[in-house]
Amino acid sequence: MPTLKVFDQKGKEQSTIELSDDVFAVESNDHLMWLVIKAQLAKKRAGTHKTKGRSEVRGGGKKPYRQKGTGWARQGSIRAPNHVGGGIVFGPTPRKYIQKVNKKVSRKALKIALSQKAKDEKLVIVNDLNLGQIKTKAVNSMISNFGNGKTLIVEDQNNRELVLSSRNLAKHKWLAPEGINAYDIVNHDTLIMDEKTAKALDENLKKAVR
Repeated sequence: MPTLKVFDQKGKEQSTIELSDDVFAVESNDHLMWLVIKAQLAKKRAGTHKTKGRSEVRGGGKKPYRQKGTGWARQGSIRAPNHVGGGIVFGPTPRKYIQKVNKKVSRKALKIALSQKAKDEKLVIVNDLNLGQIKTKAVNSMISNFGNGKTLIVEDQNNRELVLSSRNLAKHKWLAPEGINAYDIVNHDTLIMDEKTAKALDENLKKAVR
């Protein structure tokens, strides 16, 4: 059972917290992580790309010249793909990029991501994330006490001061606990959450089917 240090916002150790092996000490699985993150990134794609085919471009209803006797190659329309302004052959059309991933696999990937952060000592548990004011500088100051890389803060959206103060952060991100996912954890160097959130995640993921 991993025991993690609990800090205050200034980076001073206050206490410790014990979390379960089933969530924060899971063995890594690169292929599973690749599947889940690939599916998450694919889901973000709009899939609205579109080019017009020969039947969709404007004009070209009339045969440009007679079939025989001109010495030129026969042509049926000036909007054929071989003409400037003609239709596109095999161009992209709207499609959905969504890839299905089972909930069991997604949960396992989340556990692996959390476990890796805990193993690398990049999971920071803070006793209290209340700022008492809406100020971006206050969030930056707290984050700088735990490293200089990209930071993901997982905190309840009811903490209005923190949520609003995090909106203008250039390389850091706030995320609600219900939206936590493997990609965002892996894509950030440090993960910060409070004791309450860590325990809630621990309990919720333990209850889930392994």
